[in-house]
Amino acid sequence: MAGVTEIRAAGGVVWRPAPAGGVQVCLVHRPRYGDWTLPKGKLEPGEHALLAAVREVAEEADVQAAPESRLPSMRYRSEGRPKVVDYWSMRAVGTGGFQPDTEVDEVRWLAVDEAVRLVSYPHDAEVLAAFAALPPVSATMVLVRHGHAGKRLTWPGPDAGRPLDARGWSEAHALAPLIALIHPARLLAAAPRRCVQTLDPAAALLDLPIEVDGDLNEPLAGQQPDECVLAAAGRLAALAAAGEPVAVCSQGKVIPGALERLAGQCGDYRTSKGGGWLLAFTGDRLLAADRL
Repeated sequence: MAGVTEIRAAGGVVWRPAPAGGVQVCLVHRPRYGDWTLPKGKLEPGEHALLAAVREVAEEADVQAAPESRLPSMRYRSEGRPKVVDYWSMRAVGTGGFQPDTEVDEVRWLAVDEAVRLVSYPHDAEVLAAFAALPPVSATMVLVRHGHAGKRLTWPGPDAGRPLDARGWSEAHALAPLIALIHPARLLAAAPRRCVQTLDPAAALLDLPIEVDGDLNEPLAGQQPDECVLAAAGRLAALAAAGEPVAVCSQGKVIPGALERLAGQCGDYRTSKGGGWLLAFTGDRLLAADRL
C-alpha cells in the first residue's frame, strides 16, 4: 500500500564465553507476545541503527554489549506494516542485574543450537545461524575519515593545519558515540589537524588521549601513494593483532587501499568525509568491514 511507513528496528546476537567452553547467546521472553526472540527494538527518530541495537540490548536484556560484526538484516511484516531489523554480533562486556517487567520477563543464556530450537521465529533462527558461521573475533576497530574541513585551495596556511569547519565538527560529534560503542582502549589519528580534531569529541567522551601516528597520513608531494597505503595497512594490522579495540582517524587517499590490502581483495572502500567503518579481525586478518 502506498504511503505505508517501514518500521526500522535493530538488535543483536549477544554472546559470552560458556562455562564449559564455547559461547552462549542471549534470548529474551516477551510476555505480551508469548515468544522467545533476540533482543531488539525500534529506532528512535534520527537514531543510528547501531546505537539503537546496543541501546535495545541494554534495555531488554540489561546487558552492556560491544558490537563486532554486522549480521543479515531481516525483513518481514509486523502488524500489517513492512519491518526491517538490522542485527550485529555483540560481545557482552557487562550486566546490570536483570529485573523482569511487562516488556521482557525472562532472559536466558543458551548454546547457539539450543537457542535456535527455542526461538519463536524462523528469521531469528536465520540470524543465529549466520552468527554461528562467523570466525571468532579477536579485535574490533572503528576506522573513520576526518570530517569536512573547508576547501584546500582557500586555506591560507599549510594544509596539515587546515581545521574542521562547522559541518566537520558536527560529523565529529556524531561519530563520538559510535566510536564509544566498541569501548576503545586507544585513539589514533593521522597528523593533520582535521584528523586529530575529528577524534576530539570521542576523546572527551572516553577520557582518552589522541595519539598522532604518521603511518596513517596521506602521501606528501613526491611520495609514492602505495608507500603510504602499505604503511597504513601495516599499522592497522599491528593494532588489530594487539587484540585491543581501537579507533583510528585517517584520510581519504589512504583508507580504501589499506582496507583492500587487509581484506585481500578489491572492493568499494571509498569513505566519505565524516564516515567510517566497523572492522572485525582475527589476529591481524580482517574478517568484516561494515560501513557506519
